[in-house]
Amino acid sequence: MKDATTALERLSALSAAGLRLAIDDFGMGYSSLAYLQRLPAHVVKIDRSFVFDIEKGEREQALVRSMITMSQGMGYRVVGEGVETSTAADLLEEMGCEEAQGYHFAKPMEAVDFAAWQRADRQGSMETIAA
Repeated sequence: MKDATTALERLSALSAAGLRLAIDDFGMGYSSLAYLQRLPAHVVKIDRSFVFDIEKGEREQALVRSMITMSQGMGYRVVGEGVETSTAADLLEEMGCEEAQGYHFAKPMEAVDFAAWQRADRQGSMETIAA
């Protein structure tokens, strides 16, 4: 961030106005550990590359588990991004991850399609709604 002070002030104002902020793609690029301490965010979204790898083995799972534990310990809700399999969804749930998103649940869709998908899901159908 070039002007971190200004960005922090603006984000703090948004948070004070009631907007819920998320740190997206946590673990990649600009989302460093220092941001967890400074940013007035409410949610940490673990980057899909880490979620994708959790089925590979214990080291990968330990990394994701530690990201979840650390984020929750600092008061954040945690979202696992890029969940593509039921195994990954189950592992995240076992690790205490509160939310998950990805193709395992549904592909991205327009708002009108989401309403139809949500109604179908409530009726027990997990079919993808065609656009």
